[in-house]
Amino acid sequence: MFNFEEELKKLPKEPGVYIMRDEKDAILYVGKAINLHNRVRSYFRENIGRGPAIDKMVSLIARFEYIVTDSELEALVLENNLIKEHSPKYNTLLKDDKTYPYIKVTMGEDFPRIQFSRSMKKDKSRYFGPYTSAAAVKDTIDLLNKLFCLRTCNRNLPRDIGLERPCLNYHIKQCLGPCQGYVSKEQYREQIAQALEFLNGNYNMILKDLEKKMKAAAEALEFEEAAGYRDLYTSVKSVSQKQKITDSVGEDKDIIAMYRDETEAVVQVFFVRDGKLIGREHYYMTHVSCESITLPAEEAPNYEQQLEAWREERRRINAGIMQDFVKQFYAGTPFIPRELMLQYDFEDSDLVEKWLSERKGGRVHLRVPKIGSKEKLVELAAQNAKHVLEQDKERLKREEGRTIGAVKEIADLLGLEHIERMEAFDISNINGFENVGSMIVFEKGKPKSSDYRKFRIKTVSGPDDYACMREVLTRRFTHGLEEAKELKEKDIDAGFGSFTKFPDLLMMDGGRGQVNIALEVLAELKVNIPVCGMVKDDNHRTRGLYFNNVELPIDTHSEGFKLITRVQDEAHRFAIEYHRSLRSKAQVKSVLDDIPGVGPARRKALMRHFKSLEDIKNASLEELEQVPELNKKAAEEIYGFFRKKES
Repeated sequence: MFNFEEELKKLPKEPGVYIMRDEKDAILYVGKAINLHNRVRSYFRENIGRGPAIDKMVSLIARFEYIVTDSELEALVLENNLIKEHSPKYNTLLKDDKTYPYIKVTMGEDFPRIQFSRSMKKDKSRYFGPYTSAAAVKDTIDLLNKLFCLRTCNRNLPRDIGLERPCLNYHIKQCLGPCQGYVSKEQYREQIAQALEFLNGNYNMILKDLEKKMKAAAEALEFEEAAGYRDLYTSVKSVSQKQKITDSVGEDKDIIAMYRDETEAVVQVFFVRDGKLIGREHYYMTHVSCESITLPAEEAPNYEQQLEAWREERRRINAGIMQDFVKQFYAGTPFIPRELMLQYDFEDSDLVEKWLSERKGGRVHLRVPKIGSKEKLVELAAQNAKHVLEQDKERLKREEGRTIGAVKEIADLLGLEHIERMEAFDISNINGFENVGSMIVFEKGKPKSSDYRKFRIKTVSGPDDYACMREVLTRRFTHGLEEAKELKEKDIDAGFGSFTKFPDLLMMDGGRGQVNIALEVLAELKVNIPVCGMVKDDNHRTRGLYFNNVELPIDTHSEGFKLITRVQDEAHRFAIEYHRSLRSKAQVKSVLDDIPGVGPARRKALMRHFKSLEDIKNASLEELEQVPELNKKAAEEIYGFFRKKES
């Protein structure tokens, strides 16, 4: 079950996208955050005027997940991709089909242009983006056109060369004039190549040039011109934070990276479809190789050589894990993308590539990017894998404190050497009506529901909890002893019996009285098990343990105390639910079974048709006759029965 308290604690204080899911695992909402820790937690605080729609959405959340990104800009674009892919019910403000802008370079033309675009098409153009600021994209296009003197007109070149006079941009030296044939195709393409270098991320030269011009203009007291350079500088900086999550080629690919420690590895896969990241998943790799060499000390002789050997060994192990994952994962997945971008190369990559190509029915490429945005994408996947592993380690450590650590606290308090299995019992009734007992089991501090048992009291009538507890315990341990004996005679391991495994500690819901009953039963059956009582105060809250005729106080803030409370609450819950179900059945039976001609089959048919006793009572004769399982006589009996009771 999803533990909100624990999951909220491990949210990173980093930008990313969060995904809210309901109990059927359908996506309710996708949002972005500059700080996932603060943003996601805000949904689960007290209502601060969020509105009825958000309140409704929060009430339906069964679990949440998140993807860490490098910046809020990446989170914005990823949020857009996921919303378009999954159409979550509660993303109402983003259902206007808004798209993020791209920079389009019309490479299919002899004299390419740089344009603003809201979509990517499969043409000969090159696309960069998407970006989050349309204004910044327009400013950058304007900047590139000015810096490299590129054309902005819609003329069909070279067909229309010389047909019209050059435009104003040529006269103010912001265009090379290809429309007049003043620049060759090769010379113009050189300018385009420089613009592409900038769009690929090599923008430091332009930023330095703009900064230099801005300072020069300010020193010359040309403040308006300096402000223009400043705005261009800001726009370039904004666009330079290009979204790595989306690929401009628009193909299908999986991005695979991993993170491991000495004992475990997590592989993270980003699924890119049609150039967009539509989801991600992480996978644990068990039985990770423990081969390793010790990291050399800096003072060791030949330190550099030893360090390089250590790195190579680590890389070899990681490559082996990556290879095992690729082979096992894509042997079972129905879809294989055209490209796998991997964190590590491995020995059999050519063979695996051939195998994947045969499975797909088309060429599949395995690549290990070393530079650029693709390499950064792999780094991002590795970063997310690291988050998963580290946070799960923290969760497991906390869980161990809540479970195994808490059990050890109880053992130390009672002076017991070892506790693994604990059983607790409770009795439930209302003034002696339908006495029932419950047995719940905790192993290593966690509930083991498969071993829970219910007892319907057979020998006690009336509200006598001690007598009921005596019967429950006697039946439980007698059954266990008999079952163990039968298994032994058949030479079968006693572990196969449902009652043969006895607890290391018996926990009774109460003090001296309940403990003494348990000790008496165990003594009669010659079973030696420590017994303690979970003592409550006047407000029905646990205050300590009763053991060996002494009440032992316990720190109410300790994990041991919290575990005792969970055990006590679980035993009570299980008994109450069983009693409630019997009481409900008895109430239905006591009314309907008094009617002549109504047995179990007709009783079920009536309840199925009318849903409640009140509806049956108020039904007309014609409505009763509509129940297929009732003939006319039975319908008249039921109708008359309730009318007699009213009179």
